[in-house]
Amino acid sequence: VKVHIQKCANCKPYLGGYRSRKTGKEYHHASMQTRPKPIKDNGIVKYHRETQTVKSKNKFQQSTNDTATQMTTGGTYVANLTDKLIAPGKYLEADVYLENRLRKIITLQSYIRRWLAKNYVNMIRAQRDTRLEWERQEIERKKSEKEERIQRELQRRTNPRTKEDFDLLYCALEKWRQEEMSIINKNKTGAQRKAALAALLEQETHLIASIDQHKIIAEQNNRERNTRKFLDKAADAKRWISVDGKVTEMDTAYTIRAKQLRDLYTSIVMKYLTQEERLDVLMTLKHTVKEHDCKLTREIVELTDREADLLTRGVKEENLEGLRKRICTLFLEYVKNPEFNPEAARLLKVPTDSALLPNSIAFCPSCNQYKPSTEFVLTSNSRSVGKCRSCQKLDNDARMRQDLSLYRKMLRKIRQIEEVSDPLARIVFLLQESDLRYLVENIWNSKSALSSESDLYDMILTRWDKQQEWSPWNCILLSYDEAEAHLKLDSISESYSAPFIQKIHYKHVLARNHFSNLPKMAKSFSKKTVSKQSSRIVPKALPTIYPKSKKDKSISENTTLSGSSEVDVN
Repeated sequence: VKVHIQKCANCKPYLGGYRSRKTGKEYHHASMQTRPKPIKDNGIVKYHRETQTVKSKNKFQQSTNDTATQMTTGGTYVANLTDKLIAPGKYLEADVYLENRLRKIITLQSYIRRWLAKNYVNMIRAQRDTRLEWERQEIERKKSEKEERIQRELQRRTNPRTKEDFDLLYCALEKWRQEEMSIINKNKTGAQRKAALAALLEQETHLIASIDQHKIIAEQNNRERNTRKFLDKAADAKRWISVDGKVTEMDTAYTIRAKQLRDLYTSIVMKYLTQEERLDVLMTLKHTVKEHDCKLTREIVELTDREADLLTRGVKEENLEGLRKRICTLFLEYVKNPEFNPEAARLLKVPTDSALLPNSIAFCPSCNQYKPSTEFVLTSNSRSVGKCRSCQKLDNDARMRQDLSLYRKMLRKIRQIEEVSDPLARIVFLLQESDLRYLVENIWNSKSALSSESDLYDMILTRWDKQQEWSPWNCILLSYDEAEAHLKLDSISESYSAPFIQKIHYKHVLARNHFSNLPKMAKSFSKKTVSKQSSRIVPKALPTIYPKSKKDKSISENTTLSGSSEVDVN
């Protein structure tokens, strides 16, 4: 910035100043070269000289009518047409005046209180109507849910598809057999009883055979569904969530290979193709498997050549169904081999690395087979690995015929609640369906601790002390409404009576004695989890994906019947 200085030859004017008394120096005022900024007038008076004064104003008024105080006399006449006669009223004493005022105040208060009472009555009447309407809706909701559950169970019995559906059928069969046995033992004896038991055994055998027929159909359908899931998972692109929240997808060479094999398998199993289209598919299959030379590929090539030869000779498609099934089975085995389809390695139950094999498999003494560790269920009080899942299911179908779908659903609900309220919860994830069944039936007698309600479909094991972690010795069996009210309590000792609290504590002691191994297992599980998490490199931002399930679906929709023995499709 350039500053222009103009020197003036005029003498500086004297603008006044002051002198210091201490030093005797004189200081003069100086002036600037620029004029001060003019002040804008906004119409508001900011300074005046009026202080502590009263504004006075004189105004003259004239009455509209002339009046006079002169009375009519002998020489003066004053008209009395507009005059009014005023009579003095009754003089009220102070006590009478106060009494009248109090009576009027009481009258006014009575009207106001009546108005307030009417408003209060209308409010509580509206609340009563709202409460009755809510209770009516709750009754209808529970009734409709019960009807839907019964309808769903009926559908599961008539058209079973999953393991839980067949467990339900076997459980119903066992209940029917026990009822018939009790009737026979009660009413018949001797030879009649033996004949009735033989007829009952024949009926039971017929029902088991019909259940097995449904099981064969369900296995075929589920096997096809599991194969489709396996192929779709192998051909699925790699996905991850970036920092900005966008989903990124990437196709690798392995996923592209898996997509080609999936499309080829779809073409092989497709029906109602023309002869030219079928020959084209067989030629593509032949060139695809010829990339690897082994016994499996040579057999596939041989079968494709045989089918092509038969097609050219005009053989009917009905006579080629067995050959085509063999081709599909061998090609599916080709697809599941990690040497030909590398993406299948991460979906196989049996690890391809032989070094990990001894640590990930266990021996089943029932079927004398080595199976992955995921095929074994360990209860809280088990001392050894025991039987595998398939052997346990076979034993259950033949002997006890128990249906654990209800306890499986209850356990899933408890885990969902605890996962949200306490992410570090461990004990609830160590329990199995059989443990929860023992806890509900043997400890709590399958009844609500408050209302003795026995409908287990509307009950849940919630925390007894909401400040402590859920465990078998810190839970109480209540209905959903009772559990919601229980969790709102501030103090348990003030809300429940002493005998009731003592009764709950006694049940907790029984549960702690039965599940005595759970604290040790939870402690060991916590140490292993911490060591694994400390050995991993965690990025700064991790994508969080929560399951978005609006309501608990049926158990039959979440699990499938036994599919492929080599692929984990769940």
